[in-house]
Amino acid sequence: MGGPGAGGRGVRGGVAAGAVLVVVGAVLAVPSKGAARAAPAEVLRAERAVARPCFGRLLPEGAAGADRREVTARVDGIVQARLFPGRGRGGHRPGGDWDVAVFDRGTGRVVAASAAPRSRELAEGFVRRGQRLVVQGCRYGGAAREARLGLDFLAGAVGPSRAPGPAGPRASTPPQLVRVHAPGRADRDRLARLGFDVTGGGDARGLDVVLSGAAERTALARAGFTWRVVEPDLARRALRDARADRAYAARTATSPLPSGRTAYRHLYDYEYEMKELARRHPRLARAFTLPEPTREGRDVVALEIAAGVRRADDGRPVNLTLGLHHAREWPSGEVALEWAYDLLRRRGPVKGLVARVRSVVVPVVNPDGFAVSREAEPRGDHSRFDYEMKRKNCSLRDSPPAYATGVCKANPAGRERGTDPNRNYGGFWGGPGAGLDWNGDTYRGPAPFSEPEVRNVRALVSSRQVTNLTTLHTPAAVVLRPPGLADTRPPLDEPAYRALGDVLAARTGYPSRPSWQLYDNTGSTEDWSYWATGGWGFTVELAGPGFHGPYARSVVAEYAGLPPAPGAGRGGNRGALLAVLGHAADPATHATLTGRAPAGHRLALRKTFRTPTSPVLQPDGSTKPPLSVRDDLRSSLTAPGGRFRWAVNPSTRPYVAGRLGRDPQGPPQAGIAVVNPPGVPPVNEDYPADPAAESFTFRVAGPPEADNGRMAVAVSWGSPRTHWDLYVYDASGAPVASDTSGETSARAVLFDPPPGTYRAVLVNVAQADPAAVDDWRGRVDFASPVPTTYGEKEAYQLSCVSPRGRTVGITEVYAGRGETVDVGGICDVARVSSRSSPPKAR
Repeated sequence: MGGPGAGGRGVRGGVAAGAVLVVVGAVLAVPSKGAARAAPAEVLRAERAVARPCFGRLLPEGAAGADRREVTARVDGIVQARLFPGRGRGGHRPGGDWDVAVFDRGTGRVVAASAAPRSRELAEGFVRRGQRLVVQGCRYGGAAREARLGLDFLAGAVGPSRAPGPAGPRASTPPQLVRVHAPGRADRDRLARLGFDVTGGGDARGLDVVLSGAAERTALARAGFTWRVVEPDLARRALRDARADRAYAARTATSPLPSGRTAYRHLYDYEYEMKELARRHPRLARAFTLPEPTREGRDVVALEIAAGVRRADDGRPVNLTLGLHHAREWPSGEVALEWAYDLLRRRGPVKGLVARVRSVVVPVVNPDGFAVSREAEPRGDHSRFDYEMKRKNCSLRDSPPAYATGVCKANPAGRERGTDPNRNYGGFWGGPGAGLDWNGDTYRGPAPFSEPEVRNVRALVSSRQVTNLTTLHTPAAVVLRPPGLADTRPPLDEPAYRALGDVLAARTGYPSRPSWQLYDNTGSTEDWSYWATGGWGFTVELAGPGFHGPYARSVVAEYAGLPPAPGAGRGGNRGALLAVLGHAADPATHATLTGRAPAGHRLALRKTFRTPTSPVLQPDGSTKPPLSVRDDLRSSLTAPGGRFRWAVNPSTRPYVAGRLGRDPQGPPQAGIAVVNPPGVPPVNEDYPADPAAESFTFRVAGPPEADNGRMAVAVSWGSPRTHWDLYVYDASGAPVASDTSGETSARAVLFDPPPGTYRAVLVNVAQADPAAVDDWRGRVDFASPVPTTYGEKEAYQLSCVSPRGRTVGITEVYAGRGETVDVGGICDVARVSSRSSPPKAR
């Protein structure tokens, strides 16, 4: 998830000068030999396909399955090589798969490459003026003998090759990772609003924050926060980690990973390996492209794995694993693809589960952003032009005109341009924990589902019965489940949800908690997928130093459950993903439709509805009314003939099903008027390092005397220029609630407070007039638990369509989690029903 470093207001440094991009055309040299017949410079031709990595090496002229062009770079800047499908006889474009790679002619080093499953490729890399290049096109498969090549050079770009790095003059205050004292949800939410780059790591008392320089240190101190240094120099650590990765790859022939991989993949590695796995396992794996290309024109590739994989609509439950929503979180993609390798090895319990569950793996949800981050030079300073630390996609939405020029890899806004895909989903979009400014690391985008990467995941989930979804992130080391906002209240599924989360936690060694307990966040993947479809959804934040720490630690150990990973000896992230797969196979965790239908008839489930977003927060602190988001869920099953079984999600989406609560076992406790202790503590901007403060204690009663569903400690004062911080501790001294954000008040809330003695601490951070103390006044109030609430039931519309396209049956179907509903002979001719009562369930 990577933290709520939203906004960027008043924190980031000055704006760099804008880049002037000049596109310089390339003159392609047609080889004098190796082609079967003369071809235009922009057309690559090969008479037969050869399945091999085009980026693997520079092939000799005339090599089978390949064609090449030579060119000299005319600028210092970027080379862009694009492939498009070639035209066949009659102008049609036969299906085919061509890849492209650009090599330095002298050294044979790969400059850029692309290997997606079709013939639409984009390869970008940095070049020097006068550098001699070879553009190599490779026909991997399919009938297309030709592909069209487009080649451009972009000069004058501001990019990593032109920006000072760690090797240059060192800053007086190096970038650091610090743990900010933020024990309560209010503190964490305020960090999000202030725009700091919160990594998501931390503990019960604080969150890890990246401070890129002196300006951010000053801003954090002025906001009243204290911290301790976790990593004193991130730039040095970036170089150290890069050296560690090179050393590990050099000394390790094969890692314990299923693929044996020893180093982080490039985007073209992911693309090639997915389609190569599909080629090698044609009965088990299928690589396919999601509906929408990215802004820069890249395909988003998925790998589907199941016994009898070609028949996608066979009614088995679907398990979806996602990686690299956030570009800099490289281990998330690695773990996702290693899981695909594990599924295809079919060892132990995996073999039976591959027969019962259909798995879809999308290792790189955000290929544009990842291509930028992965190819950047390691800097570690977290500045605007530290492209390796790019988090978002490459969207231009809401970027000011001065920052909307240039390619994503080199532009005047650097890594700050783009939208955070994991704040752009419709679930509670527009609320807390998402950035409002275009250059913030968690910028939510102008509207829910505004980004093609997010719409791709939405299309995949909406067209399948995805009963289980896992989205992988780094580096907070935690298993998160909905809701992302505490005020949403737990779903009716919370007991089962928590139990599954605890299983994943047992495998990974991470804590398991609702997402809001880390910090409020809205617009996240599972907060849409679960509330809208009923499919289980988790964020698993992998452990490790930094967003992409040393490969051996952050990938190998985390996946395989080896020291020093928290899941060492417990199964690691492989064990967690295996538990999710087993959960997907269990009929008790979803609904099942049964019935009978003639072979070849298509059964279709559909449900269309609208859901409100959060009230939409505005940059000035105001809110606008919620937006209404339409979702259209459509899935199908092709009848095998006779009886069928179809694993589906509950027909009633959790958003309207109700919320979990409990009945009061007594009245709420009476409010407590707080007596302010005598005297006034000195001004203290360094709590808890400096313990100077004042406090009061109070007692929370329990049943049968009282049953408290919520406790609120509230204090207020007169002037907005005065500031008191409020912290609440239980009898053991553990922090349980806090509020350090108020201008004239503070309010710390705890749900279901255990009975006992509590201590509230007031810290005098600032006084409007030291000569006339602006003291606080306060009280403690209690509220009853909220009973469980239930909403109305929703139905699917189930229809049956004959092979000739005639609708022969329609009915409504109500199905609850764990239920098996028999719809009978839904395809019997002339059976068209609009009954409102649910079919018989068992």
